[in-house]
Amino acid sequence: MASRTTTRTLASFSLALIMSAVSVAAMADVMVGGAPMLASKDIIDNAVNSKDHTTLVAAVKAAGLVETLKGPGPFTVFAPTNAAFSALPAGTVETLLKPDNKGTLTTILTYHVVAGKWDAAAISKMIMDGKGMATIKTVSGGTLTAKASGSKVMVTDEKGGTATVTIADVYQSNGVIHVIDKVLLPK
Repeated sequence: MASRTTTRTLASFSLALIMSAVSVAAMADVMVGGAPMLASKDIIDNAVNSKDHTTLVAAVKAAGLVETLKGPGPFTVFAPTNAAFSALPAGTVETLLKPDNKGTLTTILTYHVVAGKWDAAAISKMIMDGKGMATIKTVSGGTLTAKASGSKVMVTDEKGGTATVTIADVYQSNGVIHVIDKVLLPK
């Protein structure tokens, strides 16, 4: 039993070191979608410059969430890329962007937003404190589950879909963005 505890402790310590190193390195401006993400700008002002997030920006505009995400926050946003939206069943994005579906779109988008500024180090600590997983409450009222997989953080939605954080700690004036490779879906 002692070796299992030692192994878990070493694994937790290793994860903490990795996430701390990622967090310190990421304090500088990060490139996302071919554009620098400036820590002095808010979530929206940075996102509109990312070529990898044009679908997300269009969805945020269609849902009427621009002013909210330009607000003081702080917010943590798990930001799906265009490729993540493209992986949804054909016609899904187009259907969600229709005015009649604004409520559903808003729920899905706010499911990607967490109140507070949760950088990689904070999420890593939550995972360690949760003995390998952390439950995160979203602005929409749903939950996400974060786990470590090697040096990566995986985020699982309420339907069992899992996204990988591909770029962590994109600091904003009103929070932090973690780029993910899948769209998360609430129940």
